[in-house]
Amino acid sequence: MIAYSSVQYIFKTITILSIMDKSAEEVCDECDVPENEYDPHSLEKISRNIDIKKRFEDHYRLLLGEDYDKFMNYSLSYIRKCIRVNTLKASVDDIKKRLDERWNLHEIPWCRQGFWIDFKDGKRFDLGNLIEHHLGYIYIQESASMIPPVVLDPNPGERVLDLCAAPGSKTSQIAMYMQNKGIIVANDVSGMRLKALGMNLQRCGVRNSIITMMQENKFLWIKKQNPNIEFDKILVDAPCSGTGTIRKSLRTIKEWNPLSITKLSKIQRNLIDAGFQLLKSGGTIVYSTCTIEPEENEAVVSYLIDKYEDAELLEIDSESLGIKRTPSIIKFQDLHINPVVKECLRLHPYDNNTEGFFIAKIRKK
Repeated sequence: MIAYSSVQYIFKTITILSIMDKSAEEVCDECDVPENEYDPHSLEKISRNIDIKKRFEDHYRLLLGEDYDKFMNYSLSYIRKCIRVNTLKASVDDIKKRLDERWNLHEIPWCRQGFWIDFKDGKRFDLGNLIEHHLGYIYIQESASMIPPVVLDPNPGERVLDLCAAPGSKTSQIAMYMQNKGIIVANDVSGMRLKALGMNLQRCGVRNSIITMMQENKFLWIKKQNPNIEFDKILVDAPCSGTGTIRKSLRTIKEWNPLSITKLSKIQRNLIDAGFQLLKSGGTIVYSTCTIEPEENEAVVSYLIDKYEDAELLEIDSESLGIKRTPSIIKFQDLHINPVVKECLRLHPYDNNTEGFFIAKIRKK
């Protein structure tokens, strides 16, 4: 018989592996929320002196104007904890009943399975220790991170590609919407991150996924050999500078560098380009990042729209989803940005008290 302490150690090890590396999907930092009168914009400041680079401040004051101070106020405050009920294993009502005694759950407007969560007595807590997490009944996932799969809107029986899948929060959400029917190709280029992806998909009961480790150009080579390899839906949750996630990873400020943003934008263009080529006619691709840099967002989408005549940018109805948005950036420095990008969904941390995020939905005519 395995000792209880050994089981706890195994659970903690699994938790560490399952949240590795991708800031857009890491477990949230701890925060206290009063039991009474839940305020979605209640902030608890991070009690740490932060050294803000002058070039960082200059850049973001230019980008955000009078909203810079508000952006930094939210970015230097703890983020709310969130869970998504995994309906492949449990119903929303079942999880509400299981957690009701000790937890307050507040519905996330844009995801019916998503909840902001806080401990009823206001204490700090670790969601990773919940048995519901270890059993795969819930996934610890930031609320804005739930939006790209909602916008993608995958259906049972479809063929879906998640081009940058690890560590798997969005992949498991896609599988949930597909009810484990159809095929998901879950790809990433990092072997270490793929370990976390495999463990998370197994924990969540995902049975319709194929895990691959390939660069995007390898997919194009395979398609050249077999033109029938096409996808109904594609998610490109691209690697990015993560400037929307400062409140979860303060090192983002320390490591911020304009040159790295330009390098990342080239990678992002290659990813969205390859994804579009792998899409079947009539299919849709969702491009998302957790940065607010226009060079990584609107400029990348503009590149694709300008390159392909059969690429149609679709409107994302944020109002029906209950999402407050910031207008897309049409002009910034010397970036070329097609005005059509106004249809993209740009979220700053202060819009909904979440991470900063960017989402674009494109159809292949």
